[in-house]
Amino acid sequence: TRSNFQRTRRTMSKKACCGSSDAAPACKKQKSENGNGVASTGNGDAMTIDSVKDYYGKVLGNSKDLKTSACTAAGKPSHTVLEIIKKIPREVNDKFYGCGAPLPLGVEGLKFLDLGSGSGRDCYVAAALVGEKGSVTGIDMTAEQLKVARDHADNFCTKTLGYKKSNLNFIEGYIEKLADAGVEAESMDLVISNCVVNLSPDKPSVINEVYRALKPGGEFYFSDVYCDRRLPKHVQEHQVLWGECIAGALYVNDFIRYAKAAGFEDPRILMQSPIEVEDPELKAIVGEAKFMSITYRLFKLPGQLESLCEDYGQAVKYKGTIKGHESAYRLDDGHLFEAGKLALVCGNSAAMLGEGGVSWLAKHFEIIGDRSVHYGEFPCHGPPATAPSAAAPAACAPGGSCC
Repeated sequence: TRSNFQRTRRTMSKKACCGSSDAAPACKKQKSENGNGVASTGNGDAMTIDSVKDYYGKVLGNSKDLKTSACTAAGKPSHTVLEIIKKIPREVNDKFYGCGAPLPLGVEGLKFLDLGSGSGRDCYVAAALVGEKGSVTGIDMTAEQLKVARDHADNFCTKTLGYKKSNLNFIEGYIEKLADAGVEAESMDLVISNCVVNLSPDKPSVINEVYRALKPGGEFYFSDVYCDRRLPKHVQEHQVLWGECIAGALYVNDFIRYAKAAGFEDPRILMQSPIEVEDPELKAIVGEAKFMSITYRLFKLPGQLESLCEDYGQAVKYKGTIKGHESAYRLDDGHLFEAGKLALVCGNSAAMLGEGGVSWLAKHFEIIGDRSVHYGEFPCHGPPATAPSAAAPAACAPGGSCC
């Protein structure tokens, strides 16, 4: 497997996937897909998993070895995150492969889980964001990556961050089987993932397991690679395109179906950007398929989210209490809430921001009104999820029921 990767690597584009330390790197850690009508390697899940382990554990020396812009920053991290990244050990940063910056702020004291944590960069950042009273667990199937993550964890937490003890924990396991790895039901406030789900051989199981692991009011906040169509078999079976996070890219609408089936009723897009396949050989293989990096927000709010956005006359006011977002807070690409300013929202947005005190964001927002009176469907609009766009007009975000 390794020799196949190495031979093909010589023909790929030389564009590095993740730039410098002041940009969010890209395509990351473990993954593939199977027979739920989307992507299958045709060679069995075990072969795909072994290939990905080999690619990320042995073939790639560092992030500059990635060969497509699937591994290019989807968006620049916040100043707060960038400052933390500068303090992270060089080896951890060098072996990071991700496609976005799925790291929310305002998370002090919360419990994080990072799927396919790889070298641990996002976990290290999260360890600083949650503080000494919070905790961060990373799960990965690649022994080489786990060793890098573990080697520096204690020193980073106790020496760099000044904690009495480490709040970082790295476990070996599969993201489709979180329970087998010891992740208990309703134990996590936030689950993050950075260009990992696309590499799973069973994406619906990943999404279902995340929903199980989250507490009510918790959130799956993650970046990944998506496609504007279901990819043909010859693309799905291309080993290098698997390692580069292209062959396992989910058709956007299939992802939305999986998310809603798991219980995440209203997926919201935070940001998206196009992915270019520049190498002529690989471009010929993928044909006219269009790829994009999307950061999604999926809230676990049982009984609070509806299949469409409904109008109950509710409004919200952001308190300006999230450090790094004092002047305004962006829920998604259709909602930017200025501190102290009332904004009309649908029932789903009110729930995500704290209606009933369930969401992890509740302490940062004041919710005005309840659902005692219904005024019909809330006017929702925005750009389609299959084409990158500028900030959407004020309304509900595309990608879920608000579109």
